[in-house]
Amino acid sequence: MPDMLLIVYCVLIVVASLLGGWLPFLVNLTHRRMQLLMSFVGGLMLGVALLHLIPHALAEAQSVDHVAYSVVAGVLLTFFMIRFFHVHQHGHEVGDGHEHHEDTCDHGPHEHAHGSDHTHTHHLSWSGLFFGLAMHTFFDGLALGASVTAGSHGEGAVLVGIGTFLAIVLHKPLDSLSLTCVMSGGRWTRKSITLVNLAFASMCPLGAIVFCFGLGGLASSQPIILSCALGFAGGIFLCISLADILPELQFHHHDRGLLSVALLFGVLLAYLIGFVESGHGHSHDHGGAKTPIQSSEPEHSHSEHDHAH
Repeated sequence: MPDMLLIVYCVLIVVASLLGGWLPFLVNLTHRRMQLLMSFVGGLMLGVALLHLIPHALAEAQSVDHVAYSVVAGVLLTFFMIRFFHVHQHGHEVGDGHEHHEDTCDHGPHEHAHGSDHTHTHHLSWSGLFFGLAMHTFFDGLALGASVTAGSHGEGAVLVGIGTFLAIVLHKPLDSLSLTCVMSGGRWTRKSITLVNLAFASMCPLGAIVFCFGLGGLASSQPIILSCALGFAGGIFLCISLADILPELQFHHHDRGLLSVALLFGVLLAYLIGFVESGHGHSHDHGGAKTPIQSSEPEHSHSEHDHAH
């Protein structure tokens, strides 16, 4: 059942990625709609990271330090991928007076104008963006595989990994849109864009396959591998969500109420998903006798001291 569910998830993510590349041709993506979508998906990813991935990592772990290191590694990796490859900037030009252009791809996904006199533009080739997004999507696949594996350990689990799946499937169209816009600006043909988009979309199933087969071959150390993978995925989702929603505080003084509501709805959805996954409520106890979580910090023992009072 988990294997079949993972296959269904991967197929739907590939389809969503391919459709995302053609969003501008399917719907009228105004600036407001794009920002509302980003706020909602950002809230969902934030909730999935803090309410699902990291708690599941702690439930699987025997050392809280391993989970903490994995979360930090996920955050830092994503931070540097954003810094050097701009893999997660879905913003659009915001001119003075907030006149938003209707055509999503007119100025590329990486151009922002803040204020009336200063414009900061990122010049990025499609190949660099593709590499960054491909790595990002591969790690999404690892996260999906880890979530489904961890969820299958629980009793009464229904749609295991559904939270991680929804966060990925709703976010992949935005990534695909970024790649399509850059390639369209370079006058690439639709056929070429579709082929590159297909290669990008296939990275998520590849990541899930690598994780599942890798975990199966390391059966003796599954708990620590699974807990670190979940913590790593939680760090990635945490950084991605904050990269999407924090710029609103500085650059989007319009529609504050709507954007805030969209964010809260995303977090609320992540919370409600917990009831769907487990079938009865939020529980990260995967059954069986668990070794108490230990910290790798040295402990001070008082057993050798005899205190006479």
